[in-house]
Amino acid sequence: MPALRLGWRSLLLVLWGLSSVLLAGSLRLAEYCSRRELPGLRQQLSQTCFRLLRSCLPVQVQVHGQLPQQTALWVSNHVSWVDIALLGALQPLSFLSKAEVRQWPLAGWLAVQAGTLFIQRGAGDSARIGQQITTHLQAGRALLLFPEGTTSDGQCLRTFHGQLLSGVIEQAIALQPVAIRYWRDGQLDTAAAFIGEDDLLSHLRRLLAAPAAQVQIHLLPPLLATPGENRKQLARRAQACIAHCLDNLPAPQSPTAAVTDRVQLN
Repeated sequence: MPALRLGWRSLLLVLWGLSSVLLAGSLRLAEYCSRRELPGLRQQLSQTCFRLLRSCLPVQVQVHGQLPQQTALWVSNHVSWVDIALLGALQPLSFLSKAEVRQWPLAGWLAVQAGTLFIQRGAGDSARIGQQITTHLQAGRALLLFPEGTTSDGQCLRTFHGQLLSGVIEQAIALQPVAIRYWRDGQLDTAAAFIGEDDLLSHLRRLLAAPAAQVQIHLLPPLLATPGENRKQLARRAQACIAHCLDNLPAPQSPTAAVTDRVQLN
């Protein structure tokens, strides 16, 4: 059975890759013909790609809360590269990612086409990336970053770093905190985590051969910086909101019947 699951889902993933390349090529052609960049269209096509990718993955998704009505900087705990597909399917988003992702086969090229901002850890380019984030948000394009700076096994929350939050404070832009958790058989699914010595192909084989996991995504109330609050304090407040949600999540009572992007109002 695992071999059958792996074979079928691998085929779906190949078809997804081909369709994503076609969409990316169509975008490049549209930009060439219009002689200008089309970031709005880029985000919409990226959302389409993420929705297609989500349908290829062995996940059953429950979404709770409300999507932000205004442009916001999304901040989330980070367990796996799968987080990006699931969150990117909810709303047109751009992403901030570690520079290594750019080197991933196909996925790295698609990330570039999707308008991902890449940051080199330890390279001292936080100021440059921070300005890009501010420009991005001022143009009305939502963006998501993972303030932990790396993935975890999902059992604990790492410290949120606030170096890149100066722009949202200066421009009075809201943070959209998101809590994401993976479950399997009523227990935390640590197998979904992309950590340590994992490489993308090994993680894919493990993920695609496994039965479907349940994923809960909680869109928490947006946060605005309070008067006098600095970026570190804002990051800690967002971390506390997400930690409180994760600490109080009950295990799902029963598997969901199908993948859904329906937003359940609290």
